Amino acid sequence: MHTVSGGEVAGILVAVFWAILVSFLAVALARLAQTLRTTTKLVADVTDQAVPLLADASSAVRSAQTQIDRVDAIASDVQEVTSNASALSTTVASTFGGPLVKVAAFGYGVRRALGGRKEDMSAPAERSRHTVVVGRTLPAARRTKRKKG
Repeated sequence: MHTVSGGEVAGILVAVFWAILVSFLAVALARLAQTLRTTTKLVADVTDQAVPLLADASSAVRSAQTQIDRVDAIASDVQEVTSNASALSTTVASTFGGPLVKVAAFGYGVRRALGGRKEDMSAPAERSRHTVVVGRTLPAARRTKRKKG
């Protein structure tokens, strides 16, 4: 019979410890490898989906830029039309405004002159005066009542 010495027992214990440690490390490495494979597949799937999305986003940005350029051109045209309309309005007002006011004043003067001649021929009692109050014409009788009140 062979007796086992203390050094042999210690060697056996170290060997068993290393065997258990290597087993745990093998299991951990196997799980890590599985996780890396899953992550690689996930990254590949995301890449496959992201590339078309990025292409669509790029296309949408280009389309938006085109629309912004169009709106800018339209706004510029509207500004030009507005300034042209303002200039035209000023021109029309200065060209026709003065003469139209003169013609209207002349017409008013002629009406007053012709109206005055007719009233001079009629009796003074028939002559009625009117007063304009807030856009309405009131007979002379109501006007005198308002002054008294």
